[in-house]
Amino acid sequence: MTPPRRQPARRRAAVLATVPVAVAALLGAAGPTAPGTTGAPGAGDPYFPLSGNGGYDVRHYDLTLRYDTSSRDLDATAVLTARATQRLTRFDLDLTGLKVTAVTVDRAKAAFRRTGQELVVTPRHALRAGQEFRVTVAYHGTPKPVTDPDGSADGWIPTDDGAFVAGEPQGAMTWFPANAHPKDKASYDFTITVPEGRTAVANGVLLGQRTAHGRTTFRWRETQPMAAYLATATIGRFQVQRYTTRDGIQVYNAVDAREARAAAPALKKLPSVLEWESKLFGPYPFRAAGAIVDHAPDVGYALETQTRPVYDSAPDLDTLVHESAHQWFGDSVTLTAWKDIWLNEGFATYAEWLYDESHGGRSAQQAFDSLYARPASDELWDYPPGDPGSGENIFGTPVYARGAMALHELRRAVGDRDFFRILRAWATGHRGGHGTTAQFVTLAEKTSGKRLDGLFHTWLYTRGKPDRP
Repeated sequence: MTPPRRQPARRRAAVLATVPVAVAALLGAAGPTAPGTTGAPGAGDPYFPLSGNGGYDVRHYDLTLRYDTSSRDLDATAVLTARATQRLTRFDLDLTGLKVTAVTVDRAKAAFRRTGQELVVTPRHALRAGQEFRVTVAYHGTPKPVTDPDGSADGWIPTDDGAFVAGEPQGAMTWFPANAHPKDKASYDFTITVPEGRTAVANGVLLGQRTAHGRTTFRWRETQPMAAYLATATIGRFQVQRYTTRDGIQVYNAVDAREARAAAPALKKLPSVLEWESKLFGPYPFRAAGAIVDHAPDVGYALETQTRPVYDSAPDLDTLVHESAHQWFGDSVTLTAWKDIWLNEGFATYAEWLYDESHGGRSAQQAFDSLYARPASDELWDYPPGDPGSGENIFGTPVYARGAMALHELRRAVGDRDFFRILRAWATGHRGGHGTTAQFVTLAEKTSGKRLDGLFHTWLYTRGKPDRP
């Protein structure tokens, strides 16, 4: 994700709007539970306590969406294939702002109720630990974004010709019921019907599209594990470009005509950027790639939606490099707690530095020096990137810039040979899975043969400006 570009007035209004959501969430967490038989209402993340759920693991989402761009109404069905990790008499799904009309578990009607952002489901029969089951949720309404702690909009964001759909960190629940914490990754199928003339773009490979009776249905499939926040179903009037790279990656670009001319220079370089990153980080982790370039002036950021980043406007080359690097760092290798967000953003920012360094721009050392020259009062030193302290800080300057500085200090300490071995081993060793800061530190020490705890403590966990390296 690129750092949100915020307007102070909009941020103040947005922060006020979060209060009812927060109160509802607290109420949702307050109900009694039966230990051992009730899935927890959250995955245990301290920054987003009700994000995700306990008691089960989703294997696959099958989402059927019908969106009217005039009325902005969504009519949808979600089918989740999951495995119970404990005996379950009740479990939760994350869903906010939409009306649920029916829920079944293994085709049997299930009881349900809404409590804040939780859809609480009681199946007719208790689920055994280890049992695979299927939940079907029918729902409809006008999806609206949530407001994140930093004031930015997140989730299903209406545009003048459709919707900009970007779910980091908690927006997935605005358009489909999910176990919406990064710890639970799954494969996805999307069937999206929109008015003829609109294009619906999701993750993975386009299986087909069909137009009938004034509507077009698009079918997308992402077979690789994906966190819910990386799913998209962005809709608009797009110019579409399709091709296959010489490495066999299927590229699908969807570009709003108002952004096409400005976006062309960066998009032209996408194949070479992916090829360059593949040489550094290991083989590209997915079958598909591309970009969704929307005209969404009120959004203020881009997001690394898996296989196909979504941009609120024409990206420059640095932004393209950043979001493409996330396909390795963040999408394929996914964090297990939001406090580790530097593993996504610091790595993607450092990829920008490396790209500039190897393409005639300034060196990574020059980028580091420019940042280090900032005074101790600068926002760069406000909090440590390895544990920003709250959801409000996870997309702040320290996470991106100081996170990249930590990587550069690692590079200086271990040398280029071991540093690039570490980056590649991290991306390939955790491919399709998850990673933590502790695991990265262990890998760096094992690869280099050096004690690095002091370095990481200084650059990831110490407040204020470190002494000159």
